[in-house]
Amino acid sequence: GLEEGAKNQFSTFSNFITTINQKKEGNGNRNSPTQLVIPNIKNGRDLPPLCLDVRQKQRMSMDALAQDVKASFPPEPSLPIRTKTVKDFQDDMEKSKASGDWKAVHNFYSTTFDSFLEINAAFKKDTNSPFNTIEDSGIDAKFVNVVYDALLNTPQDVQKSVLKGIINGLLQEWTGPRTKDDLRAYCILLQNPQFSNTSTYVIYAHLLRQIAALTEADHHFLVHWSKKISQKRFKQVVDRLLQFISLRLFPAKPEEFPPMVKCTWWIPSATKVLALFNAANSLITPPIISYTDFYNSTLDHIDLMEEYHNWQCYGNSHRFSFCQYPFIISIAAKKVIIQRDSEQQMISIARQSLVDKVSRRQKPDMNMLFLNVKVRRTHLVSDSLDELARKKADLKKKLKVTFVGEAGLDMGGLTKEWFLLLIRQIFHPDYGMFTYHKDSQCHWFSSFKCDNYSEFRLVGALMGLAVYNSITLDIRFPPCCYKKLLSPPIVPCDHNTLVGICGVTLDDLFQIMPELAHGLSELLSYEGNVEEDFYSTFQVFQEEFGVIKSYNLKPNGDKIPVTNRNRKEYVQLYVDFLLNKSIYKQFAAFYYGFHSVCASYALLLLRPEEVEILVCGSPELDMSALQRSTQYEGYQKTDLTIRYFWDVVLGFSLDLQKKLLHFATGSDRVPVGGMADLNFKISKSETSTNWLPVAHTCFNQLCLPPYKNKKELKQKLIIGISNAEGFGLE
Repeated sequence: GLEEGAKNQFSTFSNFITTINQKKEGNGNRNSPTQLVIPNIKNGRDLPPLCLDVRQKQRMSMDALAQDVKASFPPEPSLPIRTKTVKDFQDDMEKSKASGDWKAVHNFYSTTFDSFLEINAAFKKDTNSPFNTIEDSGIDAKFVNVVYDALLNTPQDVQKSVLKGIINGLLQEWTGPRTKDDLRAYCILLQNPQFSNTSTYVIYAHLLRQIAALTEADHHFLVHWSKKISQKRFKQVVDRLLQFISLRLFPAKPEEFPPMVKCTWWIPSATKVLALFNAANSLITPPIISYTDFYNSTLDHIDLMEEYHNWQCYGNSHRFSFCQYPFIISIAAKKVIIQRDSEQQMISIARQSLVDKVSRRQKPDMNMLFLNVKVRRTHLVSDSLDELARKKADLKKKLKVTFVGEAGLDMGGLTKEWFLLLIRQIFHPDYGMFTYHKDSQCHWFSSFKCDNYSEFRLVGALMGLAVYNSITLDIRFPPCCYKKLLSPPIVPCDHNTLVGICGVTLDDLFQIMPELAHGLSELLSYEGNVEEDFYSTFQVFQEEFGVIKSYNLKPNGDKIPVTNRNRKEYVQLYVDFLLNKSIYKQFAAFYYGFHSVCASYALLLLRPEEVEILVCGSPELDMSALQRSTQYEGYQKTDLTIRYFWDVVLGFSLDLQKKLLHFATGSDRVPVGGMADLNFKISKSETSTNWLPVAHTCFNQLCLPPYKNKKELKQKLIIGISNAEGFGLE
């Protein structure tokens, strides 16, 4: 931020901007699209749409454009000659600090930022080279960083001169397409640390507006240039944009900004520019910063359902919604949207069932409002399959489970147990549906052919029911599975359309079969003669029930040798065969099962990684966080029994901690909101200390007798959590 008193000095910029505009209007430039008049900005709604409708699967992807976008650009104007180097600038700074005479530094800053041409003259690596490719912006990043790092340590008149210069640059008339020098200037100005201060937000907003209104070809260049920015600077720009959006939504001092009705374009412009950085981040493997660094937690506090409904109703119109830019919405906020959307669907289905009963003059009962599943523990999979197949119309109702012959009432605990036991049985290696890969510690679909894939549909429906009913599952699928599950995110109307097919790479195979992927990687880098040394063809072999079967990767593949020239094609076809084609029927059934429950436009908001978190929760246990958020009934957190309890639990192995979590909550995974979302409670049990602890998984409640010492508590707790299957009634 700026030094004390900066806000007062910058408060005159409103008058300054207005004065400049009045002068321009006097010269006949009343219709300039870049006017910086703060009140009555009339051109806010005239911008091109600042969104791509994710409903049409047109998320920001700059790879869709050619590597070199050819657009007609006017010739670059000749740049002034500026010879100052990083060393010269640093020497000037040291002299100014020592002498207190900032004239040389002031002149440098005021000249450099006075126009886009001057910015290029100072920071372009070679003023005689055009730098017209996406690969090299031509910006001297080191010089830019040094100048910006020093800026906030200069006197206020120096900082003020920079902002005045930026205003001059932004006020220049647009005469046709932007030049590459203009784009370079925008790229440099976005990194200005002064824009962290709210006093500069009016100027910052206009900079963002101009960048947001650039053509797609211009955005293409900015995206590719942005991915070359260092991680530190990249993160700073992203944080600055997020802060700008947050403070415009919830200003600490509303009087600092123009009224919201006068600047409705601020947030859309900032979000569009943020989308460019998100696109740049996605082009790099691994990404520059985590996708979670684009989350804006401030949005958790707005009316998310209004945003969601606006997006559903208006789609790719000029009406802005954050749902058009799902990367900015946190997983916690997306979970809220999905849950509320699910609840509304549940209520709608239940209401329709009630109306149907009444219209047929039948007596309504409470059971019709739920998806009631009755199963025998001894026939768990077959009973579950029959129940879900028989009650397809009820899948979007609230789930209630009954184990035949047991007295437990399902307030949530039986549902959790049903999921856990069913998943455990289906994924057992002896069952044959999924193959467990020890190297990657994950499951993958068995490629064995069969006559009926309904059980794969059951697994998909289970995952859908888990998301729908906010249950976390202990399923270990690789990330590639969730990418396929969103391909496409909405079930196509045409049943002949392929589903669950997505672009896969060797990296995806590494996450499932690392040893095989390593071998294929070795093939790609082999320096000898591939055809003579490997003697392979475009054919693969698989064992199915003891029989070796062969499959061609392309027509007549058994007659096409793998050579140095075609080995990349061979590897790509091999990976596609393993992860797409060989398991197509299995995965298609799984896909339709999931979407039979979870069909919702809300899925368009999710990344594959986010679907995994919603389904499985997080495996990272933080028992200290659980301790901080635990509520007590009959105990105080300072009581001796409670202190014994946490001493024992924090000393448990990870395996025992997971058993405790499963015993008390029905799942050993942490929900999206973290341990605090469990609402874990420890209640005092007035029974004998000879009794074991009891859990009410419906309410995430542990009933703990007042054991006399730590040793006794540890012994009884371990026995209790290690023998925790089945339910009864007290």
